[in-house]
Amino acid sequence: MTAPQPADLPETEDEAAAQLARLAGEIAHHNALYHTDDAPEISDADYDALVRRNGAIEKAFPHLVRADSPSVQIGAAPAGHLAKVAHARPMMSLENGFADEDIVEFIARVRRFLLLPEGEPVALTAEPKIDGLSCSLRYEKRKLVRALTRGDGQVGEDVTENVRTIGDIPATLPASAPDLFEVRGEVYMDKAAFAALNARLLAEAEAAGDASKARQFANPRNAAAGSLRQKDPGVTASRPLRFLAHGWGETSAVPGETQTEVVAAIRSWNIPVATAFTRVEGVDDALAVYRGIEAGRADMPFDIDGVVYKVDRLDWQARLGAVARAPRWAIAHKFPAERAQTLLERIDIQVGRTGKLTPVARLTPVTVGGVVVTNATLHNADEIARLNVWPGDRVVLQRAGDVIPQIVENLSRDESRGAWPFPTVCPECQSDAVREEGEVDIRCTGGLICPAQRIERLRHFVGRAALDIEGLGLKQIEDFFHDGLIHSPADIFRLTEEQLLARKKDGRVWATNLLAAIEAKRTPDPARFLFGLGIRHIGAVTARDLVKAFGTVERIAEVAVDPEARAELESVEGVGPVVAEALVDFFAEEHNREAWADLLSEVSPAAYVSNVRESQVSGKTLVFTGSLETISRDEAKAQAEALGARVAGSVSAKTDLVIAGPGAGSKLKKAAELGVAVIDEAGWAEIVAAAQ
Repeated sequence: MTAPQPADLPETEDEAAAQLARLAGEIAHHNALYHTDDAPEISDADYDALVRRNGAIEKAFPHLVRADSPSVQIGAAPAGHLAKVAHARPMMSLENGFADEDIVEFIARVRRFLLLPEGEPVALTAEPKIDGLSCSLRYEKRKLVRALTRGDGQVGEDVTENVRTIGDIPATLPASAPDLFEVRGEVYMDKAAFAALNARLLAEAEAAGDASKARQFANPRNAAAGSLRQKDPGVTASRPLRFLAHGWGETSAVPGETQTEVVAAIRSWNIPVATAFTRVEGVDDALAVYRGIEAGRADMPFDIDGVVYKVDRLDWQARLGAVARAPRWAIAHKFPAERAQTLLERIDIQVGRTGKLTPVARLTPVTVGGVVVTNATLHNADEIARLNVWPGDRVVLQRAGDVIPQIVENLSRDESRGAWPFPTVCPECQSDAVREEGEVDIRCTGGLICPAQRIERLRHFVGRAALDIEGLGLKQIEDFFHDGLIHSPADIFRLTEEQLLARKKDGRVWATNLLAAIEAKRTPDPARFLFGLGIRHIGAVTARDLVKAFGTVERIAEVAVDPEARAELESVEGVGPVVAEALVDFFAEEHNREAWADLLSEVSPAAYVSNVRESQVSGKTLVFTGSLETISRDEAKAQAEALGARVAGSVSAKTDLVIAGPGAGSKLKKAAELGVAVIDEAGWAEIVAAAQ
């Protein structure tokens, strides 16, 4: 079986940078819909295809890798109605593999990173990848004190009281458990319970005299997420939720030296783990387990979408560490997608906050893998032309676990009719819709005169990943905009109780709560504030990289309008020329500078506060050169970043320290010419040890 590969890679750097920027925004949008709203617009297969294309472009143009690419994103911002709590240790995502070759390469990477000798076996654990809602359970003195959803990986939602109603989760652990232990796993609903819940909800609606208002869930994952996130724990208690553990977070003591031993300890504490959990030696055994689980997938009581492999030895896991969004010691081997046929009834065009025109396929309802689907994104004009789809065509859909599939084939293809005529004007404001050079997307040129863009920009500003103003959702934004109360982000902070009560005369409590929520955001997190401005190519991670580099948003603006500082801006890791140009272009527009000044007259974004370990290399730029003998180059770089240092690929006047191993050549010579300090591998080990 061969891994599916994205086709038609860009030929130029400009095309590659533009596509990476588009993919970063599109993937972040779908992350928020899946992890935060429990309302995905695309299938797992469609999402994975976007991630694979992003990875293929990054591999072809490694110097253009963005900080907000899928390789550094985890989940999405937590929802608004539950309290938000920071995780003691990040809850990370997993790298995906789609073919046997991906798993072979995963084990090869582990070997290279650890510098393992050829004959050294790599033992893995293998377990089903359950399609549920990630949750952590924190036990102190063996009592359950807190439960959090994953959220964006750094901050989750407090669902403690709701979790206490789940029978699988014990309130206390036995005396053999450590004083502090954080269990991590999935809250889920099994297939039979899901069907029974939907039947019960329908019966209740019918008994109330209106079956059309029945709250029906699309799939077990959405049902589990919606049930766990209830404000009232009594509602959660009435839902048939289960829990399955697969790992752990912070702990005062690790009860074992391998993944297998710790999972066995968790099982001994009466916390469920997958019955199919097993330990394997090498890739052949791992793939055999995958085949067996795949063959029995339909008979499992819960939905799964793959198999997760983890390096068994915990000392190796510690050395391997993690990249920005995922551990290096684990990978998810995904199952192939499910398919069905249906009719494409029409193609609608939606306008996003950046002016992007997105075609949406409206479909004759069809069941794919037990879920009824009616919509699919067609991405852009190029995808429509590639498929040669027109309304009335019979199409093949592909789905891998969510609600909305992707169209993978057109059974009514007829090249003689040409491509479906993509609009040349915006359906919202009738401004010209154009494709910029090097872009695949067609965008409205209306800017702030386009109602769709202005409303979307305002909604983005107050959204969960940005300022996260509770109670100010799309409906309120649309109403306030159409009533003339808000036209820019600063107007939000000028809303008065009198204006709100004029809209809802009996809404004093609502008005008071909304104004309090707005007031609480007058000193916003700087990265969320910058991301909320909706500047093209600046996602949540890029925004954090910028505030980390410059300290304050005011300083970022100063650098963006100073031609002499362009090089300083581009030198920030993960930024590069495309992001730098977008930031410069934003502040070059007079109306943007006016909106910026107006906004800063109402709010005072906080300064960046670093959370990396303090060390003698914090904030410094390092260069590794020559051969490292005790650790791999990747491991050394990971150590440096954990100590707050930046690792560069070449020596310059900005380099603070060079770590040189045997065989160091031109970089060592350059360091001597510039007077840069040089140490050997042993010296680097002392720096790392001193920071522990």
